[in-house]
Amino acid sequence: MNRRIPPRATAAPRPVPAPQPDLDEDDRYYHPTQVPRSARRYINTEGHEVIERDNKRLVIHRQPPPRRHHWLVFVGAGMLAALVLFLVCSWVGSAWQAHQIDATYGYPRTYQVDAVVGHDDSATHPSHFIFLNLHAQVIIVELPDGNIQHAIIYSGPTLFGPDADKDPVTGEFQDVNGDGKLDMVVHIQGQTIIFLNNGSKFVPQG
Repeated sequence: MNRRIPPRATAAPRPVPAPQPDLDEDDRYYHPTQVPRSARRYINTEGHEVIERDNKRLVIHRQPPPRRHHWLVFVGAGMLAALVLFLVCSWVGSAWQAHQIDATYGYPRTYQVDAVVGHDDSATHPSHFIFLNLHAQVIIVELPDGNIQHAIIYSGPTLFGPDADKDPVTGEFQDVNGDGKLDMVVHIQGQTIIFLNNGSKFVPQG
């Protein structure tokens, strides 16, 4: 008679414990005790916030966000800059022109020229003429033959307007009435004044 032998029961496996970290070597499990520290906040003399902690110092510069300007602001600024540039260029041009006039005619405004007009003069000894704007009064001085002892003084018009004393006066000589004698032509403030030559001196044209 055969007896069946029941299968041998298998013992349940024992649970394997999970490996424990080495607390002495793993820094993740090492939490050194921290001493509480306090921070000090204050506003410095420049209006910036300052945070001090231990030996560290943090300065916070608080600035407002940048503002966006409308495109018309830039157009207006460009037009203003153009206007200022125009005014500066105009001033520089006027100043340069005044400097040129000062360098050419001086002050009082004076213009000098030699000419042979038939008043006891000659090509070797021409008459000397001085055209002068003296405090807005036109004066012409003739030195026949260059001789100061025979000087003749002609009185011209009185000038009007702002800075009239700074207008240069000039002169030239040409036969205006066709009598064969050189007449004196005076230029001042865009005007022409004629003095006719009578053979010994000049007389204002009537």
